[in-house]
Amino acid sequence: MTLILGIETSCDETAAAVVRRHEDGRGEILSNIVRSQLSEHADFGGVVPELAARAHVVHLDRIIKAALDGAGTKLDDLSAIAATAGPGLIGGVLVGLTTAKAIAAARAKPLIAVNHLEAHALTVRLTHGVGFPYLMLLVSGGHSQFVLVEGVGRYTVWGTTIDDALGEAFDKAAKLLGLGYPGGPEVEKWAQKGDSRRFDLPRPLLKEKRLDFSFSGLKTALRLAAESVAPVSDKDIADLCASFQGAVTDIVSARSAAALSRFATENPNTQLRFVVAGGVAANRAIGAALQAVTDAAGAELIVPPPVLCTDNGAMVAWAGAERYALGAFDGFDVAARPRWPLEETPLMRTA
Repeated sequence: MTLILGIETSCDETAAAVVRRHEDGRGEILSNIVRSQLSEHADFGGVVPELAARAHVVHLDRIIKAALDGAGTKLDDLSAIAATAGPGLIGGVLVGLTTAKAIAAARAKPLIAVNHLEAHALTVRLTHGVGFPYLMLLVSGGHSQFVLVEGVGRYTVWGTTIDDALGEAFDKAAKLLGLGYPGGPEVEKWAQKGDSRRFDLPRPLLKEKRLDFSFSGLKTALRLAAESVAPVSDKDIADLCASFQGAVTDIVSARSAAALSRFATENPNTQLRFVVAGGVAANRAIGAALQAVTDAAGAELIVPPPVLCTDNGAMVAWAGAERYALGAFDGFDVAARPRWPLEETPLMRTA
């Protein structure tokens, strides 16, 4: 059995977890501690990188100790130390990766530098034991991508956002309408009370065959619609949110149907499995639409529990466990990376 400590500090969650990988490949979460920084950033309507990095410095040691205590284990019991090395806010990534290097050096443990996106991509193998290959839709604050997952270190991006990520678009929409932070849950809450047909918002790229996303034009259209009825009432805000969420749902549904069709065509003898990861996966309207899309395609929709869709240490520990099983370790010279495309994560043993 393999015991991995995972450290996640790429944005505004300070997180650590201990995960066990059994010899048969099954995963088991022994602890998963996450400290959110929402209160520190709420007044700014978004994450302030310097504040986020400082909070990681202050709290990470305590979070790691809580993860070890919760798992009933000690540093010497661990098989390796895994930490997010990117992509993310570079100050935060440096805090987590440097801490992981220090622990690994002090305890003579292997170091595994994890791509944050790979951690999301592999989470369903921890929670559902999903086999390769499968199609993934990653929708988070920083990324919106369709990814063909063929194995650890084997990823092909079929489509991505050409401007704002979906989570970012929700946050900007909420800020524009004077709602709270984070924006996604606020827009969803207001949308439940609104009329999605009132405002005719655009569906960018919807008629194009490529699988890319674009949300900046939709955000601009939302601003213009809000200005057209200013000063906005609560009813206006609810209808604007409902119209915005309706447009987003249509875009994601159409793109997902096209991606599933491509997957079925290119993998005719493979079970159709559609994995959705990232914080936006918790949106119920989007989730219901994707369920309808997968049902129509004869595919299985797989979504990790909400606590494992948002940033957490368990997903990093599991990605580390998967790489550990394949002998893919990293040297202490591995660098933190603010940008790290998922395709650039081959299996390389450097130590």
